[in-house]
Amino acid sequence: MILVRQIQVGSMANFSYLLTNPTEKIGTVIDPGWAGEEVDRTIKVAEKVGISIKHIINTHTHYDHIGGINEMMKKTGADFYVHGEEATQSGIKDRKLLNDGDRLDLDGLTVQVIHTPGHSPGGICFYVEGKLFTGDTLFVGGCGRADLPRSDPHQLYSSLYNKILSLPDETVIYPGHNYGERPTSTVGIERKSNPYLTCDSINEFLRRRMG
Repeated sequence: MILVRQIQVGSMANFSYLLTNPTEKIGTVIDPGWAGEEVDRTIKVAEKVGISIKHIINTHTHYDHIGGINEMMKKTGADFYVHGEEATQSGIKDRKLLNDGDRLDLDGLTVQVIHTPGHSPGGICFYVEGKLFTGDTLFVGGCGRADLPRSDPHQLYSSLYNKILSLPDETVIYPGHNYGERPTSTVGIERKSNPYLTCDSINEFLRRRMG
């Protein structure tokens, strides 16, 4: 069993997540992107329900997803996991590297790593008990930008259509930003309504995503 606490942080409508197995009382945080009071707020959310943060896992290393990691590591003693292709960009030396297909056992949580490059080369999603934490690969009603340095729209298309859309329709989507009409969705809903997931070809996707 997994409990998910969705926490909006920072000035860019980021979502950070606190995951726990209620029998273990150990917390895993996804993308603590903003330092200072936002880190303290996340820690207080955990402490209020008796949870100790011991793990930090990162979907990608854009600044709004990693800005609070160093501070949270210092305040909690948590370890830090990141995809190998994002390791240098993280700027954090004390790190554990992830690869596609890895399964992490984080104190009662089994986390599957799905490499979804495109928005960034080492972008990953985390699949936990029917829930998918998508970072900036997929949003509710949208998807990540592919016009940034180190982005690749062809890779993003492949990640969306060959990996995310291969998951069951009932898979719950937890995005990295609060950009949609609602804070969560499902693969089935996005498959039918997301303009970037209803393209007939990669060329149509490129026209929509790249303008």
